[in-house]
Amino acid sequence: MRIGELARRTGTTTRALRYYEQQGLLTAARGGNGYREYDPSAETLVRNIRTLLAAGLTSDDIRQISGCLTVDLAGEPPCDAAVKLYEQRLRTVEERMDTLADLRSRLQAELRALRSGPGLSA
Repeated sequence: MRIGELARRTGTTTRALRYYEQQGLLTAARGGNGYREYDPSAETLVRNIRTLLAAGLTSDDIRQISGCLTVDLAGEPPCDAAVKLYEQRLRTVEERMDTLADLRSRLQAELRALRSGPGLSA
């Protein structure tokens, strides 16, 4: 199928599909006319890519589990590599949240100190 049809079937844009190709997430053959030609399995692949990107994973992350992307991640038994990647990304997000919570507490304390200083009113 050509790029426009794949975009329609997956609810994405041709621009996004070209980006996925640039990132090494999607490949297309070229017809004699130079048009991109996608295998029918590309539909599942693109849906998986979109799901993973929406979950906060990066193109680099997704490339790490490219072997898992040929089956519907939402409907099949989980791929071990995908589960490990989600666990890793979740730990990273939790660490960032902890760091931000600490920063927020420090900023709140500093702001209270500034507001309670001489000549200032809360």
